[in-house]
Amino acid sequence: MYILEERFALWADFIERTFLNEGFKELIDKGIINGATSNPAIFKNAILTSSAYKEQLSTLGSLSPKEKYEALAIYDIQKAADILRPLYDAGDDGYVSIEVDPYLCDDASATIAEGIRLYQSINRPNVMIKVPATEAGYSAMEALASKGIAVNATLIFSVEQALKCAAAFERVSHNASVDTVISVFVSRIDRAIDEKLRSAGVSTGLMGILNAAEIYNHVEAKKVPRCRVLFASTGVKGDEFRASYYIDELLAPNSVNTAPIATINAYVKGGDRRLKLPLDPMQIFEHQKKVKDAGISMENIIEQQISEGLDAFKVAFTEILDELE
Repeated sequence: MYILEERFALWADFIERTFLNEGFKELIDKGIINGATSNPAIFKNAILTSSAYKEQLSTLGSLSPKEKYEALAIYDIQKAADILRPLYDAGDDGYVSIEVDPYLCDDASATIAEGIRLYQSINRPNVMIKVPATEAGYSAMEALASKGIAVNATLIFSVEQALKCAAAFERVSHNASVDTVISVFVSRIDRAIDEKLRSAGVSTGLMGILNAAEIYNHVEAKKVPRCRVLFASTGVKGDEFRASYYIDELLAPNSVNTAPIATINAYVKGGDRRLKLPLDPMQIFEHQKKVKDAGISMENIIEQQISEGLDAFKVAFTEILDELE
């Protein structure tokens, strides 16, 4: 736990084989990170750009593209889980996440089957199965958690999504004891609307944080056992904001921030360790009104971001499979 007294954790939003063999353990040994996350886009960049995968790929010639991808990904997830295992055994997170096939996002039964299959194939207790927050996904999250599988509910942009995830995990909590996180995407919202806000004279770089803060307030109020908000999409693009901005401004009790390595290093070097959340709902509402008055419908933006997020993971997944054909 990066700040133990506040139960604030930093996880690395990055998986790549060379990194696992070199810098990953160092960040853990220094007490900086205590978990890791992956997604199809992260694996695409790793597998298609790193030479570290060539040797294993040379042994997978008879497999289908998806089987090759899973063999590569499972190897990395197992390695990360093994490195993190002492933390998990000590009750200090120690989780690594892997996402189900994004093309299954609207098929609950297929998502459940794949989640179980991946969990069993990886065969490590400290693995979280990532499931997108769709209508089918809520059912899958509940089913997986009910089997004692830790779940990372992902691609969350709205209070409605987050509360449906929390409700699924709350139903499970009466019969099973399992860790879950609700991953709220932050910076993508600001990148989608900041140019228009700037033209309207409205402060930029705030809506993503305030939206995440509102979601955090609602989830915390539910008090679902062993369930935390995880802030994702917290890297900064460009130089308008300091590199650790989306960690600094979302420092909250009982939360996780998963970030790129450069963002984590910037936070460790000069980040703000003061708690910023929870925020007063009125502060959130006042900025939401300014955004609305600037002609921006947050409902439309959120719907667009959910769709684009799913599409981006599907594209990344397709590109991996095409290259492994």
